[in-house]
Formats: sequence, structure tokens, C-alpha cells
Amino acid sequence: MFTKVGASAYKKDLSNTIVLLRILGNPERKFKSIHIAGTNGKGSSSHMLAAILQAQGYKTGLYTSPHLRDFRERIRINGEMISEEAVIAFTETMKTAMTDIAPSFFEMTVAMAFDHFAKSKVDIAIIETGMGGRLDSTNVIQPELSLITNIGLDHMEFLGNDLASIAGEKAGIIKQEIPVIIGKTQQETVPVFIEKANEKSAPITFVDQVWKIHFVERNDSIQSFEVQRLNETSFPLKLDLLGSYQASNLPGILEAIRQLNEIGWSISDQSIHKGLQAVKSSTGLMGRWQLLSTNPRIICDTGHNEDGIKEVMGMLKNECYMQLHVVIGMVGDKEVDKVLQLFPKDAQYYFTQAAIPRAMPVEILQTKAEAYKLQGSAFKNVTEALESAKRAAENDDLIFVGGSTFVVAEVV
Repeated sequence: MFTKVGASAYKKDLSNTIVLLRILGNPERKFKSIHIAGTNGKGSSSHMLAAILQAQGYKTGLYTSPHLRDFRERIRINGEMISEEAVIAFTETMKTAMTDIAPSFFEMTVAMAFDHFAKSKVDIAIIETGMGGRLDSTNVIQPELSLITNIGLDHMEFLGNDLASIAGEKAGIIKQEIPVIIGKTQQETVPVFIEKANEKSAPITFVDQVWKIHFVERNDSIQSFEVQRLNETSFPLKLDLLGSYQASNLPGILEAIRQLNEIGWSISDQSIHKGLQAVKSSTGLMGRWQLLSTNPRIICDTGHNEDGIKEVMGMLKNECYMQLHVVIGMVGDKEVDKVLQLFPKDAQYYFTQAAIPRAMPVEILQTKAEAYKLQGSAFKNVTEALESAKRAAENDDLIFVGGSTFVVAEVV
């Protein structure tokens, strides 16, 4: 399992997925879909799109990864996780194939999701790539449209050492004559996307050139924006996902809905507003600038690469507190040094490690952090680290938990 052990479990090939789906009767051909890739924001974007489509009344599948608490979070229909019985039945049915084909965990999960969506007769499914795009197991669908949120330096051992190389892998989801939406105009990646879109005769839209999002205000349950497309009339929009970085995801969502309406779907403005104000409750999304408690405030976020942590640090600067306490753990195959140097030096740190083999040993993390003048204590597990932070924190302090999706998974 790549999630747990890393590179040794990664299979850079679509052949297993193709064989599995053939055994299942090619379920990926039996439902409409939207395909989403990107370095950061693809999970939030997937959930926002699903929430809007659900609000419109469409039976909406949602495939995402990784999960936080329960494997079944990866496969949902209208916010409901796949049942334990369905997981067991699928596994029983595919036992022989698992032995013969020896698929990866991710390959088998993709097959399970597509089979579940087809059997359930969803109207549309939002499919998030796991990593990259070109050789990602999900890249066997023919979607209504594709969305690539942004490109950052992550999973470089698989996708390439620069933004252009990584963009080339993400651009692999661009299909023949299928519109593609690009969430962020980046000098290094624009030529890559344009070349691929031209090759596939795919209409391409760089949405940050088309949509303008202006932040208005935020409280502990909702944030408000003023939104405008080109020279059209602006309108207010509310979103229950609180991270300031969601402003970067909204243009892709709004453009995707606009383009879906152009090709025959029917999604009202009312459904856009209703869906975006209830993303967490309607889809089950967790871990995105999530407030866990007050007095003291405890906030977690799954941002874990350089770009993600930059956004998180920007959010922390907007918070009011006397002292910042940071519970942090990371995985060993990330560019830890680039991330650690972004954290504030005046915080109190509680170094820890998630309960997975990929986790960076806490002693190594603490040593690396001290090189950037980040001071604190080491704890053998996340629970002990958080409990220590709670004991030390005053009511007007702030505790932040993050550095890794898997650390956040143990506190939400």
C-alpha cells in the first residue's frame, strides 16, 4: 500500500486496472464522470463539485484518496460511504483475480469504486486522481470534462523534478476533444498544458484569467466571497470550507459548473449556493482547516507539501492567539527541509509520528526541525503529543495539528 509504505507499493502502469475492469464488465463505461488532478486542492475541489451536483438532485458518486478514518470514505454516493457489506462482497468476488493479477491496493480500490458507481446507477461521478494523472489508475475514464487544479513540487520521485515534468504527468488526464480546465496559470506549466490540449483537440480554459475571487469575511463556520467572471456582474458566494486557499479552488469549480451547463447538464445558481454552503455535511469532507475545539482553539489541516504549508502558514497569520502550539509529524519521503523552514520559530513544537511505516521517525524530525530553530519536545504518538499541547495551552492560545495527512487522520 503506497499510503503506508511508499514507493515500493506504487505501480506505474494501467494494465492491472484495465484487466480488473474488464473482469467486472467495464463499469467505467457505464456512468458519466468528471476527472480531477493537481498537486493541491483536488480533494477540496472534488468535494465541492459533488456537493453542488448533489444539491441539484443528481445521484453523485465521489472517489477520493487517501481516507482519514475509514477506508470507505474513498467511495461515496451522495455523501454516503460504500457499505461494509458491499466492500466485503466485492472482495469475495474478486479474490481469484487478486491472486492472479496481484493488483496494488489503489488499483483494487479504483475497480471497487467504479463497480459500485455503475451498479448504483449514479448520474455522474467525481473522480480524483491518486497521484499524477497519465499513469494513474483512474485514467481509464472518458469524462465530461477534466480539471487540473495546480502544479507543485510533490511526489517528485515519481512525477519529475520540476514543474514542467510534473505538469506533463498531470496533463495525461486530458482526453480527445474533452474540455480541460486549468486552475492556475504558471509560467513553467502553461506551454505543457497548451501543447497537450492542442494534441488532443481539447478546449482549454485557464480559469484564474477568467474568474476573480475577492475575499470578504470569515467566521468559524463559513467564509464569504465576491465572485466575478470576466466582465459579468459580480455576485456573493458563501463556502463552509474555511481555508483561505479555497479561493484558489473556486474558479475551477464555478467554471466546471458553467461548462457542464453548456453541454446539457442543468445546475442552477441556487444549487451552487446551497452546495457550497454545505460541502462538509453533504460530502463528509474532513481535515481542511478544520476547527476541532475552542478554549483553546485547535485547528488541523492536511496540507503537507511546500505549497500546501505556505497556504497554512498564511492562515495561521490571520488567527489571533497569545501562544502558538504546533503538533507536527511528517512522512519520510517528502521534502521535509523545504517545509520545516516555513514554520514560525516562536511557536512551541510537539514533534510526533503517525502510526504508519512511511512516517519520519520523530527523533529525525526533531533534529531536522532544530536546524531551523524550531524548538519543542518529541512524542512517540500523535495522541500523546496533542494531549501535551492541550495541557500546556492557555485558553487564548492556538494549537495547530498538521504536517501530514496521516497525523490529521488521528485527531479528526
